[in-house]
Amino acid sequence: MTARPENVHQARILRLLRQEGPRSRAELGDVVRLSRSKLALEFDRLSALGLVEQAGLAASRGGRRSGVVRIASHLRFVGIDVGATSIDVAITNGELQVLDHLSEPADVRAGPTAVLNQALKLLGDLRSRETAAEIHGVGIGLPGPVSFREGVPVSPPIMPGWDRFPVREVMSEELGCPVLVDNDVNTMALGELHAGLARSVGDFLLVKIGTGIGCGIVVDGEIYRGVSGSAGDIGHIRAGEHGPTCACGNTGCLEAYFGGAALARDATIAARSRRSIFLSERLAEKESLTAEDVGAAAASGDADAVRMIRDGGRRVGEVLAGLVSFFNPGLVIIGGGLAGLGHALLAEIRGVVYQRSLPLATGNLPIVVSELGGTAGVIGAAGLISDHLLSASP
Repeated sequence: MTARPENVHQARILRLLRQEGPRSRAELGDVVRLSRSKLALEFDRLSALGLVEQAGLAASRGGRRSGVVRIASHLRFVGIDVGATSIDVAITNGELQVLDHLSEPADVRAGPTAVLNQALKLLGDLRSRETAAEIHGVGIGLPGPVSFREGVPVSPPIMPGWDRFPVREVMSEELGCPVLVDNDVNTMALGELHAGLARSVGDFLLVKIGTGIGCGIVVDGEIYRGVSGSAGDIGHIRAGEHGPTCACGNTGCLEAYFGGAALARDATIAARSRRSIFLSERLAEKESLTAEDVGAAAASGDADAVRMIRDGGRRVGEVLAGLVSFFNPGLVIIGGGLAGLGHALLAEIRGVVYQRSLPLATGNLPIVVSELGGTAGVIGAAGLISDHLLSASP
């Protein structure tokens, strides 16, 4: 995408159209507080840049009917969400509505070349099904620490071979468009901000519980990344004195107790010791167990599986209680693959947070499961590049 808004007024108009959909010129004028002549000038420039288009006439407000404007219908953004065991790719329009979406298993340990080629193949499949030939920008979420400024992962514990790989540079060169790269939890948080439960909340936490555990921090509607981009890496907060060894090399990390790999490990132990008959029978049918097997066991009433989920929820709740007391968010959203383990997990997290944090911080604090599911990451990744391209040119 060669054209970008030329000033902050144009950028604000575009952001409003992206978030709120088509609006009349009169409605937009009320929000951005520009004179009618100045507003008309900005619309004309945005139209000439190919960023907005006319969409009919609004209902009369007592005089001449105002024209309805929308963000240009030809704009296309791509969101790529790379997980530890899966990859999702979606194409969105300028309003970040998902037009098409593909997902398939992947192994991030296969290395950057194999995984990014898989992402490119999925994108190629989507483009062959989509009428718009041009992609205006791509956002990518990765399951590990990312230097946002450089567009590279930095010493990611579960991603061998990815350290300092120039993801942004390689993908931008391959696709011929701007690319931004961020941690997958941050892109999920952006997805919730743009299209999920946090649309009207300026300050919230998105806790992803999957293969690893991380936290997206949103302050006044913006992602907080910290000085180097590692803010929110709560999976490596110590949650026990003498705990299991984590993929990062330390012991007692939260995700070593309750990430997807940790839950599969504990499930295998329960199966082999026959503490859980359900998991023992499931292990006999397949080579290995996963967190999904624990969820199925818990749903069947298996006491050991329920205990594992509650123990994990308690540890997550203890870490989250500290974050709530420190940050005082207006909302906490639980997402990721393990968020679907059932009511026992959410109830345990809620119980610990509400008990351990001060009433002033939790009195009006909803703790909820994401409603976006597997699309939060791709919507947020598309939103990441959209935020960049719809901001005023430097």
